[in-house]
Amino acid sequence: MVERVDDIDQLWVHFSAHPSPEVRDKLIVHYAPLVKYVAGRVGVGLPRNVEQADLASYGTFGLIDAIEKFDPERGFAFETYAIARIKGAILDELRSIDWVPRSVRSKARDLEQAITTLESKNRRAPTDAELAEALGVTEAQLRATLSQVSLAGVAALDEMLASGGPGESFTIGDSIADPGEGPMGIFEAKEMRETLAESIRRMPERERLVLTLYYFEGLTLAEIGRVLGVTESRVCQIHTKAVLQLKSRLAAGEREPA
Repeated sequence: MVERVDDIDQLWVHFSAHPSPEVRDKLIVHYAPLVKYVAGRVGVGLPRNVEQADLASYGTFGLIDAIEKFDPERGFAFETYAIARIKGAILDELRSIDWVPRSVRSKARDLEQAITTLESKNRRAPTDAELAEALGVTEAQLRATLSQVSLAGVAALDEMLASGGPGESFTIGDSIADPGEGPMGIFEAKEMRETLAESIRRMPERERLVLTLYYFEGLTLAEIGRVLGVTESRVCQIHTKAVLQLKSRLAAGEREPA
């Protein structure tokens, strides 16, 4: 495995000038831990019949795609770019096998619709009590529903909640620029990133902290639980509600005031 920074830089120089299977394979070996890392995060809460090895296999195709399309001259960090590609490849495969039960999809969309309605009415994020009342359930039942939805896989919630067809959903990974898309693609990614950051900033403190620690600081759900002093399952519930709120706000075009 390549370990020294100057060695990996040299590999990129060689691969950019003269792409070859041999150099590409060395890059794949060096960045293989990224695949394991992303597969582990996407796999949180997935059914037991979805093997980690399968997720890693799907992700490897994303890594290869990232290596072949990456341009070091653009000044982007390869790791950031590759993580988005790896996650995208895994989610594409999960979507193709339609692994999320319809009942879970239905509950997730009911939750999202209730959040959208309450935020439009109250001009702020709904409390658990308000959300439970809107759904006609108790707060305990609401938390149980959030847990069921979260079991679909916390990192794959965006796929499950997508209301459009293939390619029409927005994920947090989409906010990372694709160096191969040119200036317009970079501009659009920057705009998405700014919109996303602003949406997260307007969320209640607890939800904002969970999203920030999970997606931007790279903490696991268990680690976030220790930070907040709650169980990992409770963090899953908070994360699920936060993602639903985030998608509702992005879809509504940030209708609520600052």
